Amino acid sequence: MPELPEVEVVRRGMDRFTTGRTIASAEVLHPRAVRRHDAGPADFAGRLAGRTVLTPRRRGKYMWLPLRADGDGPPEEALLAHLGMSGQLLVGEPDREREKHLRVRIVFDDGGLDLRFVDQRTFGHLMVADMAPDAVDGSGLVPEPIVHIAADPLEDAFDAEAFFRALRRRRTGIKRALLDQSLISGVGNIYADEALWRARLHWARPTETMTRAEAARVLEAARDVMSAALAVGGTSFDRLYVNVNGESGYFERSLDAYGRRDEPCRRCGTPIRRDEFMNRSSYSCPVCQPRPRRGRY
Repeated sequence: MPELPEVEVVRRGMDRFTTGRTIASAEVLHPRAVRRHDAGPADFAGRLAGRTVLTPRRRGKYMWLPLRADGDGPPEEALLAHLGMSGQLLVGEPDREREKHLRVRIVFDDGGLDLRFVDQRTFGHLMVADMAPDAVDGSGLVPEPIVHIAADPLEDAFDAEAFFRALRRRRTGIKRALLDQSLISGVGNIYADEALWRARLHWARPTETMTRAEAARVLEAARDVMSAALAVGGTSFDRLYVNVNGESGYFERSLDAYGRRDEPCRRCGTPIRRDEFMNRSSYSCPVCQPRPRRGRY
């Protein structure tokens, strides 16, 4: 599933190709793609027509295109996107062949490149949502359905001290905490493993035992690894994650823990281990990241 760096790569592409353009029409080819839009596909398409796209924004794994009907005021609505497991937002010539798993097509009134939502597994979704005051910093607007999402570690509004206090109260394993989008957004399975490897902490370390220095170390590691991934277009294990031009990221080549079972740790040479974790996998070094005596699994 795309995490913060991958979604930010897509957001930057959207900024380049959609900002300032006016939507002429939208076509929903599969109703599941707009299942979270309660009023249905026709309302979804109707609310997009005639709207001008403002600078795209992102929080964690969510991205949205602010929409304005006219004038210079704040956006009233937004096209909110979650890519799920395989969702792709692609731009291209409007007369190109339709993709096999095309779900939504958006056409602009300038007749230029169109925007398509392609999703093989149909776990992603689009919706048009009203804007609401931002609960994180109170100075802006976010789509109402994601007001509960926490700030992500690359945002200026992220409060490291509040994060530490919340960790101590949560009484769970550190990796579970990193995946909790109400605590810190944008971190998924891949970058949680990578951050914990860099911070030399086991994924089951109880959060109530974390020191302030350890919490800061995890945050710094998460920021570093996601910034590095962002610089090279994110992580692509197959063609199901691509940027708006259809190109794959290549941070996979730089992963230190995730997916490297039995390969030597880049620090100490010990084979990386794989553990079952929440119906997924967790990768760590047995030497650099020793299991806690009383871990939370």
